[in-house]
Amino acid sequence: LLHSMANFARSGEMAFLKADKINSEIFSLTYGAMVAQIMKDYEDIEEVNRQLDRMGQNIGSRLIDELFAKTGIPVSSNFMETAEVIAKVGFKMFLGITANVVNPTPQQYSLTFRDNPMVDFVELPDNCANLRYCNLLCGVIRGALEQVQIKVECHFVRDMLRGDETNEIQVRFLEQVRESALDQSFA
Repeated sequence: LLHSMANFARSGEMAFLKADKINSEIFSLTYGAMVAQIMKDYEDIEEVNRQLDRMGQNIGSRLIDELFAKTGIPVSSNFMETAEVIAKVGFKMFLGITANVVNPTPQQYSLTFRDNPMVDFVELPDNCANLRYCNLLCGVIRGALEQVQIKVECHFVRDMLRGDETNEIQVRFLEQVRESALDQSFA
């Protein structure tokens, strides 16, 4: 790895300390209001999940530029190195938490974390059992990785809102995208 894990953790901590912050309660309540509005707009839970993912993808494609600009971490299209950058720098910088990279293979890894400011004050009602409330995070990860020419599939496999003891997002490598192919997909 170009940076050691300790350097990533240090970069994440420094970026978090320098970043402008908002109150986590305001963040959580605002996110909850947005999810509630999307649920009113679309009614179908699977469509709500797709919309959250799509919104996250758009956000991730912009946050990656901020991460590189504010941390000085060199851009890397190494799939395994991106795991540590996301877990130790991205999560810390933008959510104030760190994630752990578990079960890494050349084709996939999982990010686990217990703290999640997006779910403070949240309880899912029974009629929302299929709602992936934090699906925005999966979209953010996909959008960010697409900017460094890595196409991935990303989804929650464990979710504390559903009674699991931790949150786990699985990130599976699909392909290394040539820049021209990526540009054509946005045309």
